[in-house]
Amino acid sequence: MQPSALDPDDFFPALEIRRTRALVERDMALIESLHAPDYELITPAGRRFQRDEYLALLAEAPFYSGWDHSDMQVRASQHLAVIRYRARLSFPSGKVVDCWHMDVYERRESGWMAVWSEATALAPKEGGDSSTR
Repeated sequence: MQPSALDPDDFFPALEIRRTRALVERDMALIESLHAPDYELITPAGRRFQRDEYLALLAEAPFYSGWDHSDMQVRASQHLAVIRYRARLSFPSGKVVDCWHMDVYERRESGWMAVWSEATALAPKEGGDSSTR
């Protein structure tokens, strides 16, 4: 799937849904192919994970039990894309986090790969809005 075949407003949300579904389902081959070697995640709690540490946690045990997306906003150029949306992340512990989620993708030789992800927890009064689902 290449963005030239689809509008960026269709291509990148589809790519993000594919990536996050792989995270929930622990599809390690797909996860590895969609996360650049220099990938970094900043969690809602402010913790930073390098790719290898994050993938090891995902391989070890279920990390997410669900990931719901709101409508996504996309900014894209030939080699860089930024996606922003509200997400509802569910964890095996039963904890649910409503957050703003932003991902930066770069076009690499093997295709589009996530290089940065960052989530910012919503204030409790914002989190109850059903539009985050």
